[in-house]
Amino acid sequence: MAAGKAKHKTEGVPLSHGAKDLPSVIVNDYNSEVKDKDGFIGDRARKSAFQEKLEEWRQRLRKTGRDPLGDTPTKELSKKAVDKILQGDDKEAAATVMGAIEDYAGELAYVLDRYMKQPGWKKVERIVVGGGFSNSVVGELAIARAGVLLKADGRKVDLVPIVHHPDDAGLIGAAHLMPAWMLRGNKAILAVDIGGTNMRAGVVELKLDKNSDLSEARVWKSELWRHADDEPARSTAIAELVEMIEGLIRRAEKSKLTLAPVIGIACPGIIEVDGAIDRGGQNLPGGNWESEHFNLPQALAKAIPEISGQPTFVVMHNDAVVQGLSQVPFMQDISDWGVVTIGTGLGNAHFSNKAEPKGSESAEEGKDKDGKKAA
Repeated sequence: MAAGKAKHKTEGVPLSHGAKDLPSVIVNDYNSEVKDKDGFIGDRARKSAFQEKLEEWRQRLRKTGRDPLGDTPTKELSKKAVDKILQGDDKEAAATVMGAIEDYAGELAYVLDRYMKQPGWKKVERIVVGGGFSNSVVGELAIARAGVLLKADGRKVDLVPIVHHPDDAGLIGAAHLMPAWMLRGNKAILAVDIGGTNMRAGVVELKLDKNSDLSEARVWKSELWRHADDEPARSTAIAELVEMIEGLIRRAEKSKLTLAPVIGIACPGIIEVDGAIDRGGQNLPGGNWESEHFNLPQALAKAIPEISGQPTFVVMHNDAVVQGLSQVPFMQDISDWGVVTIGTGLGNAHFSNKAEPKGSESAEEGKDKDGKKAA
């Protein structure tokens, strides 16, 4: 079947975009659109929500005549700058940041509590928190505080930061979209992570010789384009993405890093089986990405028809799903788990592992005294 089509069938295994049945997990749901009286609850815990909480504290303090954070507008304070304030010598400034952390953590705990009231989330034992905000001291404290608030309210769930750097997780997770036979004999794959602010393409080195569960996978090289600064048309954005991928292919070939003929894509929104974006792509650069006349996987397969001398296969899934998949090797001690990604919006997904939890009675059945599977 030609590259870029909705379904492929190789070695008797059908593959499709936005699939629920993946090699290691079942995707129970994603992009949950729970609402309250103010709209989508996820908006209460997006990255900018923390900035809003911090700005509220600063405005209240300005009424007394002094803003301990100075004159820099809140929107211009980077994660590193806020972390520096929190850890600095000005305790009043640090306490102001702590106030925003407490308020934001309350919102995050509220959102997660609402998610866990949904049928698909009731069995969740652990929630992984990713996205750019999690990669900061402030983010880590907010996540930890939200976890404490949930437990104090009787929720038996652990909140943990994502293992990989969030930028890398959005690429590494693409390897878990592919069954093992697609990766066999190759050292790396190409991956793309498209967000509302940035577009990233990278080469994920699989390191299957070290561990077949992809726990050793890493981003070998990556390219970042902050499209929000350029406000490009959709066609320009696709052309830029193709150029980034082609550059990475050349670098991999030069380094004799064998690429599997696949591109894994992480993209916001509900992903249809044919690769179309049903809804949720409103923050993507320029043009209507949800148009019935546009299909990103087909566009990439057409622009890059071959990789390593083989027809290009493109598979796409929701960005929160893909970022969560990077965590699969580290979630094998439980059955059900979720992920939320704190970025331009609040992405979310819930998974059930196909394998029995390590150490469970079911997992131990059929093993001999040395722990090996019985014949």
